[in-house]
Amino acid sequence: MQAMPSWSERAHPLPTAVALGVAFLFLGAPPDEEAFRKERERMVRDQIEWRGIRDARVLAALRSTPRHEFVSADLYSYAYGDRPLPIGYGQTISQPYIVAKMTELLETKREQRVLELGTGSGYQAAILSPLVREVYTIEIVEPLGNSARTRLERLGYPNIWVKVGDGYFGWPERAPFDAIVVTAAANHVPPALIEQLKPGGRMVIPIGNPFQVQNLMLVVKGKENRDLKIYNIMPVAFVPLTGGHKQPPRK
Repeated sequence: MQAMPSWSERAHPLPTAVALGVAFLFLGAPPDEEAFRKERERMVRDQIEWRGIRDARVLAALRSTPRHEFVSADLYSYAYGDRPLPIGYGQTISQPYIVAKMTELLETKREQRVLELGTGSGYQAAILSPLVREVYTIEIVEPLGNSARTRLERLGYPNIWVKVGDGYFGWPERAPFDAIVVTAAANHVPPALIEQLKPGGRMVIPIGNPFQVQNLMLVVKGKENRDLKIYNIMPVAFVPLTGGHKQPPRK
């Protein structure tokens, strides 16, 4: 759930911190929704489109999804900067560009079902919600999973299902999936995820060890589990994928 800090953080030194932060601190209330809407427009224009994201559906989802709702109130003024932000328990919400890039790589269609590993505060799931028919998301940190479920229900995302558990083993009861996105770094692709991905399906996953160079990988599945095409997209830095230490009991 953490992406490598990009050059854009240095080139664009968080203008939201001035406009929105002043309103929050000195007027005693968060800025109004129109201010947030303008910041989302700026975010998409200056951070996302400028860096090559072209999928119109992905851009629309980024414009309409209130990222400030997925961080704590004291971070509102930073919500639309191109940087990861802490959400507690050693986890982060990824920078908007990385969320956009991973989502675009999935090449989603409206009738699809998508699995996410690493719900965090729920932002990636919220971005996926208008793009597909169903989103299933798993969070291993129970307080984060429970708060994300409550948040997504409050914000009105009826096609997202949140599960607290070990995402390493996927969600076999809901499989197969047209696409899978993993928002934490593993040192290999979990076999269960390959099994649960439909033929022709796409998986986006960071591969690598903590404190070392990781790479964002695109996995495209053929007709069989071993029929995989793997593409190295870009270097990234994510928190590690936890879990996978023991097989869950069979039902």
